[in-house]
Order: sequence, then C-alpha cells, then structure tokens
Amino acid sequence: MRKFYTGVVNHRKLILCLFAILFIVCFCARNFISVNYDMNDYLPEESASTVALNKMNEEYDGGIPNARVMVKDVTIPEALGYKEKLKAVDGVTDVVWLDDSEDLSKPTEFMDADTLETYYKYSTALYSVTIDEDKRIEACDAIREIIGDENAMSGSAVSTAVATTSTVTEIPIIAAFGVAFVFFALLLTTTSWAEPVIVLIGLGVAIVINAGSNLIFGEISFVTNAAGSILQLAVSLDYSVFLLHRFTECRREEEAVENAMVEALCGSMTSILSSGLTTVIGFLALCMMRFRIGPDLGLALAKGIAISLLTVFLFMPAFILVTYKFVDKTQHRSFMPSFHKFGKFVCRTMLPCVIIFAIMTVPSYLASTQNSFYYGASHIFGAETQLGSDVQRIEEVFGKNDTYVLMVPKDDRQRQKDLSDALHEFPQVKDIVSYVDTVGAAIPQEYLDSDTLSKLDSDEHTRMVISVKADYEGEKTFKLIENIRKTAEEYYPGQWYLAGEGVSTIDLRDTVTSDMEKVNLIAIGAVFVVLLAAMKSISLPVILVLGIETAIWINLAIPYFTGSSIFYIAYLIISSIQLGATVDYAILFTDRYREYRETMGRKESVIKVFESCTVSVMTSASVLTVVGFLMGKVSTHGLLAQLGMFLGKGTLCSLTVVLFVLPGLLYLFDGLIQRTTKGIYFKKEETEVLS
Repeated sequence: MRKFYTGVVNHRKLILCLFAILFIVCFCARNFISVNYDMNDYLPEESASTVALNKMNEEYDGGIPNARVMVKDVTIPEALGYKEKLKAVDGVTDVVWLDDSEDLSKPTEFMDADTLETYYKYSTALYSVTIDEDKRIEACDAIREIIGDENAMSGSAVSTAVATTSTVTEIPIIAAFGVAFVFFALLLTTTSWAEPVIVLIGLGVAIVINAGSNLIFGEISFVTNAAGSILQLAVSLDYSVFLLHRFTECRREEEAVENAMVEALCGSMTSILSSGLTTVIGFLALCMMRFRIGPDLGLALAKGIAISLLTVFLFMPAFILVTYKFVDKTQHRSFMPSFHKFGKFVCRTMLPCVIIFAIMTVPSYLASTQNSFYYGASHIFGAETQLGSDVQRIEEVFGKNDTYVLMVPKDDRQRQKDLSDALHEFPQVKDIVSYVDTVGAAIPQEYLDSDTLSKLDSDEHTRMVISVKADYEGEKTFKLIENIRKTAEEYYPGQWYLAGEGVSTIDLRDTVTSDMEKVNLIAIGAVFVVLLAAMKSISLPVILVLGIETAIWINLAIPYFTGSSIFYIAYLIISSIQLGATVDYAILFTDRYREYRETMGRKESVIKVFESCTVSVMTSASVLTVVGFLMGKVSTHGLLAQLGMFLGKGTLCSLTVVLFVLPGLLYLFDGLIQRTTKGIYFKKEETEVLS
C-alpha cells in the first residue's frame, strides 16, 4: 500500500479537484431526495395488511380511515355541517359519521346505543376520516383550521404529518449543536487551532457526498433522514482523528511532510480500515431485516462509512498536506493530560472490573430480552406534544378506538349478513358500516345512489368498516384482530382482506420480532470474521465482540430495570449501530497494545496504550454520546428520541468496557493471545505484580 499512498500524496491537487466536483454535485442532489415518514410503508409486500391495502386501493377510490377528528359542543345538525366541511378538504377522500349508520330523523333515544356513542357523545362528535397519503400535511393543516386548537385530531395520517413537519425543523437544530460540540471537543484534544476546522471540513465533505448519493435510492426513510448524517458524523470522526494523531507522531521522525504522511497512512491503515469495515458490516446487517427501514438505514449508513473511509484515505491526506503550514502556525499547548496516571489507576482496578464484568454478562443479557415493547406508531408522540394531548382528549370522551376495514366477495348478501352478525358478537366491535348493515341484505343495489354504493361495493368485493373499542396495539388488540381474521376465514376461506392501523401494527410486530435474532447473529458473525481476518487471531475477536456485546446488553437491560416500555424498532436497530460504532474503540486499543507489547511488558503496555489512545477514543465517544443525547432530548418523535438515548447510553457503556474492562482482559489473556495470534511476538517478562 505504500506505493498507493505515495501516489495519493503526489497527486493531491488532482484528488482535491475531484472531491470538490463531487461535493458540488452531491450538494445539489440532496434537494431531489424524498423522505417517507410512514412506518407501515416499510412492511414486507407479502404481509397480510399490505396485500389488503394494495387490493383496496385497486378497487376503491378512497383508502381506509386513518384519522379521527373530534369536535366539541355541537348539535347533530352542526355536526353534519362540520362533516360537510371536512369532506370538502382537499386530500380528504371520505368521512364516516353517525348518519352513515343511523337515520338522523329518529330521536337519539331510539338509536343503537353503541353506534350512537361511537360517533356522538356528550354533545361531542367524532368523525372517522380517510386522508390521501400524498396530501397528509396539507389536509391535516386544513382540518386544524376548520376545528381549531380547542378540538382534537389523531390517527396514523395525523402522526405522519406531524412527524414530517417536526422532524424537518428538529434535524438542523440537532446537527448544529452536534457540529458545535465536535468543534469544541477537537479544540480541547488537538494542539492547533486549525485542526478542528480541517477535520470538520473532511467530515462535511464525506457527509454531503453520502447525503447526495442517497439519490440512487430515490426515497429514504425518516429514520435515515434524521439519523444518517448525524451518525456518520459521530461514527467516522475517529478515523480523521486517528490519522491526524498518527501524522503528528510521524512528523517527529520524518523531516519531509510527504514521507510523514505516507508513514502515517501505512501505520494507521490497519486500525482505521478494520474499524471502518466492522462498522460497515454492523450497518449492513440491518439489510437482513424484512422490515424495510432496516435495509434503508443500513445501506445509507454503510455507504456513508465507506465514503468516510475513502475521504480519510484520499481527501484528508491531500487536504492536510495543503494546509499543514497553516496548522503549524496555529499551534497551541496541549489541553489534555498525558493519561499516564489514569493508566496506572486502571492497572490497579482492572481485575476487579473484569470480575464485575463477568458477573454482569449473563444477567444483563437475560434482562435485555425481557423488555416490554411498542411496535407501531401509536405512542410516538407523548402527552407533552399537541398530538399526544389530542389523543388523550379523544380517549377521555370516546375511549380507545380504532377502525378496521374488512373486504369480502359481494356475491352472497346473506353470507355477508351472517359474517356481520358474527363480528357484532365481539364485545369490542361497536359499529359496522357495510351494505348489509346500512342497506339490508334484501334491498337490491339498484335502489342505492351511486356515491353510497361506490363506498361499499367494488366490481368484485364489498367492504365492512368496523369501529372497535380497542387500542392501536397491545395483547388485547392483537387477540381481537386474530379473532376477526379467524371469523373472516370461516365465512370466506382465503377470500378476505383486512386492513387498519392495528392490523398493520400486528404485522409490524410479527415482522420485526422475527428479524431480531437473525440480524444480531449476522452482525456479530460478520464482525467476528472481519476481526479474525484483520487481526489474524482467534482469541482477540472473541474478547472484543464479547466486550462490546455485553455493553449492548447492559444498555438494553436498563429499560427493563426502570420499568420503561421501548419501541421495538429502536431496540432492534441500536444493537447493530452500537456494535458497529463502538467496536472501533476496542480495535484501536487492542492494536496499540499489540504494538507496544512487542517491546514492553504487559503492565507497561497497558499504561502506554492509555497515553496514546485515550484522547482519540474519548473524543469520538464523547461526540457520539452527546449527539445521541441531543437527538433524545430535542426530537419530539418518540422513536427517534429513544434511538438517540439508546445511542448516548450505549456509547457510555461501550466506553466504560473499553477503558476499564478490556485492559484487564488483554492482561489476563496475554499468553492465550500470543499463542492464538499469527505473526506476533510479545516481549518475554518476569511475572508482574499489579500496583
């Protein structure tokens, strides 16, 4: 590789020009990438709810109800007026209310009590609204203008619209604070006022190129859009820091800066490349998820890290060599200690730390598997947000409510009536709007107006809009959906389609839970293989992977011990992200230990590693931690906020393991490492006593 790096150094101006062109192109391309905020769109195409939705969209102009709108203090005639206003909103394809199930000319005392309380209660009207997914934001804004802030709206269409607008404003805030902290951290950990600027420019180039190249996907998920660039910034920072620190070391021994850069690239290549590859592998493991947010995020992040590696090995050497004189002119004293005393302290405490680590491993793993979960989008916005408050206000009056749509063949009206009667037997079913419920099985369709008929019947199927007294998710909800599916199968074997938010959520649950074990095993296995190849060792990959995995288990066990419910998607994603992002610290620490161990004893090597690596590791880890906590505190989107908190706490867990446990593992298994690693020769030493 020395010849290649010599070529990079000699052609640095050409490399800078090529990156400048690529930067400009990708900067412009970012504006043409669309973002999808609907989690249900990422269900596998073969999932039952997705098949049902696609079938209904083919045969009916309107989709399934995806919003609830509540208006207080209205009479029935006033409520009908609001219904007409809602129907007139551009993007609203259908509005279902009391008049679709009952004759409003009758006194309310003579109406079915369950049906009445589904739509009208305490002078408050509740509408079941269907909103076109392409016009969610505009339609939700128009509905809010009609009903005012004193009334409420909820549902998947509303949450998606809110997520879109809130995330757009929150991402720049998180990014700005993240960049500011990176700059501050680099000021403290470097010895030149110019170095932070150089590192940030290199990171910025890589991030913009990655963001712009997402155009190849056409569309990205809201998770990728919100977290992709921020994670790339935090994860790939250490590559540039490693290279800069190595370049500074080499300049003390090489008079020519070109030679120093070649030596720095050769000396840091193994650490940076193995760190980068393990990170890429960790992210690519997400591509094994059937839930397609995983592949969406995994591909974008893996591509981002690959671009960051190319930037470090091509752009950064060229850029550093062009700007090194400016760096020399802006030198300042080091603000960081040598960490020699810290290394000696760890040497005295690392064996007890290893014992504690061993005790915690199994319990943390078991606890991490016993968490309670949210699977869908129903808990994404908390009570402190307007949407969360609206949900509570609707539930205070009408209770837990959801709407399912069941589609069956329309050939036999009596069988439809029998099916409807069977569904009415479930205590959670409050009302059904269908041909046989609204019109009657004996009335020919020729007697109906075309508008009413088109909502109920297509050429081949008829629809039943089922209002249920149930939450959007939970064991009771999932049991109800399974019972409805069984009932539909009894009357129409293999001929029915069921859709709705709760239905999509149960499919989401089944999809993501089946992904968990597969994704984790692939990530762990792939990282192990990369480390095996890079380190030419059997024992070291085991030590490193076990250390970081235990840190992951501790991170995921915290919600269990605090009694908190977590979003399963965040739970699933963070395992791969934490593994890929933080194993770098262990790799750097271990590589330096091996290097020093060839000429030093065990204890001396550990102390020396702390002197040379602590700044780099803590710089990267502090940025990743702060960025995670920033996302957790700033984002109103529950899933993104929780992912951020997991990232922040997980990085601290991994850092603790690397700084306090890994040295003890390397010390204790020093002999085993030497015997199971190819091409290393440790210095022979007398038995050391830790002091």
